[in-house]
Amino acid sequence: MNIDWLAFLIVAVATLVSALLVVGSYGLGVRLLAVASDAPESRRPAYRGLAYLSFAVAAVAVGYGIYLIVPAFH
Repeated sequence: MNIDWLAFLIVAVATLVSALLVVGSYGLGVRLLAVASDAPESRRPAYRGLAYLSFAVAAVAVGYGIYLIVPAFH
């Protein structure tokens, strides 16, 4: 049995980067919602909009990952 270590490394790095993107984006969204509740009235819509954008980025990343994994979607 021969292992392609370069392919293994590429998969490991891609997994790490995508996990950091999903968790970081979701965490940023949660943080922005917490900041929005304490912010002045004039800043609340901006913080909420950025929070929802962060949640959308996380959702798109998860959806794309599912699309790549499930062959029936191709």
